Amino acid sequence: MLVDSPPEARAKAAAAPPTRRAIRPVGLLLSVVVLVLVALASIAIGAKDLSMAQVWHGLFQDTGTYGDVVVDDRVSRTVLGLLAGAALGLSGAVLQALTRNPLADPGLLGINAGASAAVVTAITFFGVTSINGYIWFAFFGAAAVGAMVWFLGGGRGATPVRLVLAGTAISAALYGYLQAVMIMDDAALGRMRFWTVGSLSSATDSTILQVLPFLVGGMILALALARPLNAMSMGDDTAKALGAHLNRTRALSMLAATVLCGAATAACGPIVFVGLMVPHAVRSFTGPDLRWILPYAAVLSPVLLLGADVLGRIVARPSEVQVGIVTAIIGGPVFILLVRRRRTAQL
Repeated sequence: MLVDSPPEARAKAAAAPPTRRAIRPVGLLLSVVVLVLVALASIAIGAKDLSMAQVWHGLFQDTGTYGDVVVDDRVSRTVLGLLAGAALGLSGAVLQALTRNPLADPGLLGINAGASAAVVTAITFFGVTSINGYIWFAFFGAAAVGAMVWFLGGGRGATPVRLVLAGTAISAALYGYLQAVMIMDDAALGRMRFWTVGSLSSATDSTILQVLPFLVGGMILALALARPLNAMSMGDDTAKALGAHLNRTRALSMLAATVLCGAATAACGPIVFVGLMVPHAVRSFTGPDLRWILPYAAVLSPVLLLGADVLGRIVARPSEVQVGIVTAIIGGPVFILLVRRRRTAQL
């Protein structure tokens, strides 16, 4: 009995059956509709109980109390949730393709650890106390670790295994540094405790504008990498035969994932499971074609993030549960169900 080689098997898997090819555009359109509904729910529902008339009044007529609650709070955090959710989903999908590991997420390559270590450094040693102050520390910390992982992983000769090993080693060292600093500095511990949970509640126009160029640029780059990453999924030799530039694709993939995850983490704090779970779930019905996985992840990841944020506002009124806690509570059991399925989606 003949058995297909791994590249041949992946090539066959990438050729989606006619039914799947027909439903993918419809599914993406329905996903966009769901995203719009969840975004509207994020604006309409909050920790402060307002009627629909009051929400409408705050959006279009009032610059007073209702306007402050609806526009300054809910609209800003909804916009940030849309951007950060898409960024986390795309970065997770790109890293899963880059490492050929369906369980990879932005934390695997040390990006979250770099952002967290930079923030605690800013708080402890530079006296930075506001989100607008340490957002740049978080972003450049993530970028610095991404670059370090790339070079330690072999630079132009980087392989998925080397990148993962380098990311794991750097993450362990940075989290050790993080814990040591927070133990010695009570003020840093208090501020970091809120930031590391992950939250959209600090969203402001200023925060969004600071990270917007990085998020938009990273999204465009990630979507443009779909075809070369598809070729690389068939194996290095096949990808070269198809004309893919392996080193350039890996470098650009690392850049896209670092920019996306770094900017989202800087604005919201490290939010777990979104970049891990959504691309993995999407792959089960889109197949391994990144030309579909990436758009689906960009649409459905904000659905998860905003939905979790809305749920966190409802369950603890008049207070709220931070979105990072809700995604962890939801994501853990759901992801266990995904990986225990008889036919787990493969890359």
